[in-house]
Amino acid sequence: MIKGFHHAALSTPDLKRCLTFYTEVVGCEVAYEFGWPKGSADADKVTGLAGSAANAAMLKLGDSFLEVFEFSSPQPKQQNGERPVCDNGITHIAVEVKDINNEYARMKAAGMQFHSEPMAQESGFMVYGRDPDGNVVELIEYT
Repeated sequence: MIKGFHHAALSTPDLKRCLTFYTEVVGCEVAYEFGWPKGSADADKVTGLAGSAANAAMLKLGDSFLEVFEFSSPQPKQQNGERPVCDNGITHIAVEVKDINNEYARMKAAGMQFHSEPMAQESGFMVYGRDPDGNVVELIEYT
């Protein structure tokens, strides 16, 4: 029986910068940190990588989690920081907010880049912005 989604995961070239953004700007808390050295057979098996090594953290926001990895091996391909949301793969993560205009202004002042100002939709308001690695983060307010 599937109970529901537990977490999504991101890979970043700079774990510290990413954690700073998601804790200080988005409001996540670090649930725990972990990692593994190169040569961990179990980590290689589960990731499907050879010679993997990474540092990581699990972040908590409300009842949701976001896992963030910084791989030191194998050498990751750098992502296009302006990857279009139409490209295959995960297109964005969404965080539910209260008072989207206030959160938009606060996060924009903290340096987050947005595609537009918050826009009305049938169920409330939404806006897309980008984290420091270019991943799209949606702010959504249901009314």
